[in-house]
Amino acid sequence: ASVHIDVTKPTKKMNRKSLLKLIKSNLLVIATFTSVLLGIFVGFIIRATTTLPWSDRHVMYVNFIGDIFLQMLKSLIVPLITTSLITGIASLDLSLSRKIGGRAVAFYLTTTFFSVVLGIAIVSLIQPGVGRETDVAVGTRMEMKSTTADAMLDLLRNLFPPNIIQACIEHYATELKPPENHANETEISDYEISGHFVPGVNIIGLVVISVVFGIALSVLQSEATFLISMIGEVYRVTMKITGWAIALSPVGIFFLVVSQIIEMVNVGDVAQKLGFYFFTVVLGCVLQGFVILPIIYYVSTRKNPFQFIKGISQALVTAFATSSSSATMPITLKCIIKNNDVDENVAKFMLPIGSAINMDGTALYEAVAALFIAQLRGVELGIGELISISITATAASIGAAGIPSAGLVTMIMVLDAIGLPARDVTIILAVDWLLDRIRTVVNVMGDTFGAGIINHWCRDDISKVNEKRLSVIDPLSLFVRSQMNQSNISVNRNS
Repeated sequence: ASVHIDVTKPTKKMNRKSLLKLIKSNLLVIATFTSVLLGIFVGFIIRATTTLPWSDRHVMYVNFIGDIFLQMLKSLIVPLITTSLITGIASLDLSLSRKIGGRAVAFYLTTTFFSVVLGIAIVSLIQPGVGRETDVAVGTRMEMKSTTADAMLDLLRNLFPPNIIQACIEHYATELKPPENHANETEISDYEISGHFVPGVNIIGLVVISVVFGIALSVLQSEATFLISMIGEVYRVTMKITGWAIALSPVGIFFLVVSQIIEMVNVGDVAQKLGFYFFTVVLGCVLQGFVILPIIYYVSTRKNPFQFIKGISQALVTAFATSSSSATMPITLKCIIKNNDVDENVAKFMLPIGSAINMDGTALYEAVAALFIAQLRGVELGIGELISISITATAASIGAAGIPSAGLVTMIMVLDAIGLPARDVTIILAVDWLLDRIRTVVNVMGDTFGAGIINHWCRDDISKVNEKRLSVIDPLSLFVRSQMNQSNISVNRNS
């Protein structure tokens, strides 16, 4: 006689359990995605139900919680960059640090340059500025803040900050002021050069200081094991606080999105004037982030790139909401270590460098925007100008430093390189708030894919270093243990 076993109910039960387990393990990611969609929905509902435009004060009230969340993330940038880089380099062999650092810089600069070339190719094909009408002549006059040469020199100056504490809050910037009697003067040599420190973390300077400090500790090794362990403990405390901040991300992101939707200018007018430009930038970002980078990752590692993207989805949503790759870095670091199995020391080494010099989305945007403005003005650009755009956009993106809307400021460098007036930046201001978020997502994707690829390339060397490190007793634990033993001996003697 045959025995029939009904497996339908257990299978359904297992499927339900698997689904609940999947939801539970991805609860924060789902909540974050939902908060973005809900924020967009609520924002448009508010716009539809109010006839008068919202005042800046009312928008500020709505954005208050989101602003607090953003400040929480920004407060973690300095301790995370410094401790992660120092411990990451100090924990690796010096030759391995050189190998990872060299490959990281080469990879990031190469992908950034190719994103510029992609942007030039797309805008030349679609030609979003040809035959379009916009208020080119209208718009506020912008002072010439600096030339391309000034911006490059500022970048080099910021590599070597005179004060470590000052680098945490300020960076150097050159500003050109026109002569008092000739406000409309266009001759650069007649402008007054004014150099001063302005508010904003000098990320690239902190990266250089941390790298040098980490290399010094790596050289000293046995003589500095206690200090290495102490900095490692600070890093672990920072990551614990980061976990608490991440738990609040759905609430903070919701209010950030709602306030931004409320603040939008007339969508219909913007779409009519800048629709093709917006489409061109978004198309370039999608191709760079979801086609080119995944192909490079697959060819380099033979791993599923979309599984990798799934692992960093929390970081990508946060990048979209905050429009800052630096503010997103605490979450990005946690995602690639926990979800994508990138070695912790490689991640701590790669991501701070990436947030300072790797801006694929920003570089692409600057190339597209410069060509779009040139097309609007009817300016024909030759091969020389296109090469100039490629080099300048790559250099300008490095100076963007991962801060919100920094790409708009460095855009002036690119316009200056091809002889277009700085005031033309005002043409694209209406859609920059949204494009800034989209290109930030691509910036973060470039950082993480780079970390994943370098981690794969150096996996054998990393395994050897990890095995060697496990064989060494942690000096901090040894010190604490010895102190406890001495205390116990004293207590026993007294008793």
